[in-house]
Amino acid sequence: MFGVFNIKLFAMETTEKAIDVLNDLIEINNDRVAGFAHAVKELKENDTDLRLLFLQLREESRENVHELGSVINENGGEVEMGMSGNGALHRMWLDVKAAFTGHDRRGILTECERGEDAIKKAYEHALMPDNDLSPEVTAIIMRQQENVIASHNQIKALRDFEGLD
Repeated sequence: MFGVFNIKLFAMETTEKAIDVLNDLIEINNDRVAGFAHAVKELKENDTDLRLLFLQLREESRENVHELGSVINENGGEVEMGMSGNGALHRMWLDVKAAFTGHDRRGILTECERGEDAIKKAYEHALMPDNDLSPEVTAIIMRQQENVIASHNQIKALRDFEGLD
């Protein structure tokens, strides 16, 4: 799907920092996978539209993890496949997961939107100029960011629509 990567992160002195940035994105994408998996469990049987959406977004994050991990491996780094690192942004998805109990569709969508806010911030942070990422890596992150923003907007629109009832 992603083909062979021959992407160098940048200069040797910034490779370690770039790998840290990519690993942070892997962690929050893993949090997102867990968050959407939990959201699916909280849905009612007749919420098939949300179930399909959440499963699609979970898969999107799995693909993001694979792509980011491939770039790290190509540059001699070690992929950290954990969840919820030191940053508060990473923990936000897990906080979202814990808040689902007893929520209706609107409540679940509200909590998912909070999680999407966290991943949007993580991508914004990754693209900060002081991270000194190569143009190729920046392009990958920007493409993934576009999908994250679109997903956020879709969840927000669904949440807003639920509020009209």
